[in-house]
Amino acid sequence: MTLQFVYNGQDFVTEAQRSSGNGIAPEPSNFDLTIQAGWSDRMNRGLFRYHLDDLQTRIMPGPHGYVAQLNIQRGLQRRKPEEILSIKQEFNANQFNFNNIDPEEVIFEMTKVVEGRKEKGQLHERWRVVVLVNVSPLEFGHFLFVQEPSCCLPQVLTSFSIQVGIESVLLSSDPGFRVGFNSLGAFASVNHLHLHGYYLHHELQIESVPVKLLVPEKGFYRLLDFPAGFLFYTESECVVKVARAICQVTDFLVESNTAHNLFLTRGSPPSDQIQDEKDHCSRKGVRIAVWPRTSCFGAKDESAFNVALCELAGHLPFKNKKDYELSTEKDVKDVIERYLLPEAEFHTLEQHLTRHLTDL
Repeated sequence: MTLQFVYNGQDFVTEAQRSSGNGIAPEPSNFDLTIQAGWSDRMNRGLFRYHLDDLQTRIMPGPHGYVAQLNIQRGLQRRKPEEILSIKQEFNANQFNFNNIDPEEVIFEMTKVVEGRKEKGQLHERWRVVVLVNVSPLEFGHFLFVQEPSCCLPQVLTSFSIQVGIESVLLSSDPGFRVGFNSLGAFASVNHLHLHGYYLHHELQIESVPVKLLVPEKGFYRLLDFPAGFLFYTESECVVKVARAICQVTDFLVESNTAHNLFLTRGSPPSDQIQDEKDHCSRKGVRIAVWPRTSCFGAKDESAFNVALCELAGHLPFKNKKDYELSTEKDVKDVIERYLLPEAEFHTLEQHLTRHLTDL
């Protein structure tokens, strides 16, 4: 029988902190313990395509502090991606999808109990998400959130799936827990709605990079550093509102045939300048980065690393030892640059999105 993980807003961890160098790990939350125990159990039972040991890791010299990791096995043994021809491609039951996996890969079913009002008192609703291991992991604890697999939704974000991603970050006490999404045309390998979750215990610049406020009513910001993108931020009280605003942006991107990646992580509150130590280390809320980018269809593969959700955030799983050891920050930026929108196109999109969100 599948394990049930039931939560509500009282389970959110609201006082997380990024360590300032004392090396003390946070006490894991119930969510962390359940994910990590289930993931390790499946790894020990041999349900993965390869055994993931501690990955060789180095912090690249340079202002971006890129976290490079050597993960040769993932490049060699992961499932061949589905052929993607359009950002709006329909779900195809004849292609691999998450209704066809080994049931043992499921860690638990995740549901949130919500109190809503109807005419006669209180109603308890349940929302269901299946959480399963990624059998080709890029880091410890790498798993997938799949919204109602039997609904056969294509890889297009919904407000609900964004909300689940944000709330899972709030359920974790670990500032190294990350969630992400690749759209079709942005290195999604399966056209069945899913988000990624994993642990990376190295600070990323996206956690605190300065931003410029664009639409105050929606909490919509532009990142003030490379790579060009947008940012939302929320603490536990405003998750639903922010999830809807993010979905308004991603819906606009889908309708305009613009591929995109999202990265969700604990982060400091938005600011247009470098923050003091206290604010820099604060991790009460969640930062959600949205990167529009050029579409990439067919079997296009970089030899060193693909540019998807974690690479744009500064986490670089390299496929071969030579590139891992010799690549510089400039090399990395040159690769990423090839997948970003041209500057003029990005600024036009920024204007359209700002106007779109203001009018809603």
